[in-house]
Amino acid sequence: MGLFERFLSVWVGLAILLGVAAGHVLPGLFEAIAAFTWAQVNLVVAVFIWAMIYPMMVQVDFAAIRDVRKQPRGLILTLIINWLVKPFTMAALGWLFFRVVFAEWVAPETANEYIAGMILLGVAPCTAMVFVWSHLTRGNPSYTLVQVSINDIIMIFAFAPLASLLLGLSQVTVPWNTLLLSVTLYVVLPLIAGTLTRRHLLKQGKERLDAWLAHSKPTTVLGLLATVVLLFGLQADRILDNPFAIGLIAVPLLIQSYGIFFIAYGAARAMRLPHDIAAPAGLIGTSNFFELAVAVAISLFGLTSGAALATVVGVLVEVPVMLSLVALANRTRHWFPARTPAGKVDAAA
Repeated sequence: MGLFERFLSVWVGLAILLGVAAGHVLPGLFEAIAAFTWAQVNLVVAVFIWAMIYPMMVQVDFAAIRDVRKQPRGLILTLIINWLVKPFTMAALGWLFFRVVFAEWVAPETANEYIAGMILLGVAPCTAMVFVWSHLTRGNPSYTLVQVSINDIIMIFAFAPLASLLLGLSQVTVPWNTLLLSVTLYVVLPLIAGTLTRRHLLKQGKERLDAWLAHSKPTTVLGLLATVVLLFGLQADRILDNPFAIGLIAVPLLIQSYGIFFIAYGAARAMRLPHDIAAPAGLIGTSNFFELAVAVAISLFGLTSGAALATVVGVLVEVPVMLSLVALANRTRHWFPARTPAGKVDAAA
């Protein structure tokens, strides 16, 4: 691992502090950045996320995607966690903490909005950042792409019914422009660019591709750090003005994140999946499609609502949590079967 990746937690911590400080000292700058938003997707943040994902898409080998059908168990595990476990555990934790544990500190109406925000996070599995977390665990890029793509397809049909069921609302309007724009920016366009780049580099030889991928590693980390600075800078005032509420919301979100990861990761170990499939399978259910959750929270409950705040806290909690889980996944690589040089799973491992 290079210098950036080896001390990534330190750099992210500094980026968080820098973002909060810069957002507080230079609010006008971040207000201007916030104005570059279309369909609830901040285009400046999108550029940095795109910079993170593009090098990973160059690693995607479409020939390897065909092999996914030979190992469907990792994909099945991801789908079960994302759609049959995560939404319901998130709703249960929201109810437990804001109707029981924290009931004396939060007004009932506000508690309902916090629970609603958590539910919206729970029914929106991650799209973009999964590629980053998978990359940091040396996950299989082709398999990760298939996992994300199938989740996006399911989200189109399942998001509104699940959200309506768990929120107890008769109808939840899906902001299709947000959903489609995010998928286009974070999956489709980087994949097209990555595929064209891969073909161009392979024409010059496999060594040229390997060299390009090695030199592009800092781009992913720098894109992540820039994204963290922007996200925390854009929310600096909310963090500083209401730290108690943010702390209360963060508690069940942290329990949910670690709990979902350990359920998925433990199941992957029991299923003896290879690590480059098990790690992304655990991480994809842990992270959230925050643009979609924030957009729906604002449309249903308002910009200054507790639901919108809860979805924002989900954004703020995610990066530190995911970094800790990436570190854990990397340290426990030996728990899983190894792959042979031919790419097959060594059952004796």
